Amino acid sequence: MGTIAIPVRPEKIEGAAGRRSNSLFSTLKRILKQPIMRPSSRIFVAIAALAMGILLWQPIWRIDLWAPQYPEGLTLQIFHDHFTGNVEQINGLNHYIGMAVIHDDMFPEFEIMRYAIGLLILWGLGAAIIGRRWALGTWLITLFAFVLWAMWDMYSWGYKYGHELDPHAAIKVEGMAYQPPLFGHKTLLNFEAWSFPDIGGYVLFGAILIAGLVFLREWLKPRTSPAK
Repeated sequence: MGTIAIPVRPEKIEGAAGRRSNSLFSTLKRILKQPIMRPSSRIFVAIAALAMGILLWQPIWRIDLWAPQYPEGLTLQIFHDHFTGNVEQINGLNHYIGMAVIHDDMFPEFEIMRYAIGLLILWGLGAAIIGRRWALGTWLITLFAFVLWAMWDMYSWGYKYGHELDPHAAIKVEGMAYQPPLFGHKTLLNFEAWSFPDIGGYVLFGAILIAGLVFLREWLKPRTSPAK
């Protein structure tokens, strides 16, 4: 017994596609026509964006080392485009255990970081000017993506830096790796290592917190005045 094909009228298919298109268009239009955020919210967003300019001249992250032979401690500060601190002393110590020399060229990301930070600042100012919640949402998502990328990049560098050791090093400890902590504390031989944000890092996290609180405020209690 053969199968029976039921013809589908083309206008029904086109009608369904048209309804989906109209629904998508309506949703997009509704998002773009969200109420203008409160003036205070827009001011907070603009301040958060401008404050991120501090990342261009203040250290973003730092690693502190302490050992009995270094009671004053050693510090490695990471800016958006270079390292500072006790770089030479740390390199001298690392040489004996076969770790690579720390230098600015080992981070090709330093070449583009200023442009990434500048883009984030302009994006935040644009969100404040546009004044819609969707614009703030895109900036917030981009900030989160930037932080996740930066943390993953730093972890990857730390893993390679602490595991790929010179086999001819003067001091070799079987099974020992020297990956610095990404965040928090870690013991490396007789050194205590701490890794935390510096001034720029705290400003970045503060900007994300402000943006997030403003977004929640405008989402939970949107402005009742009509969008213009």
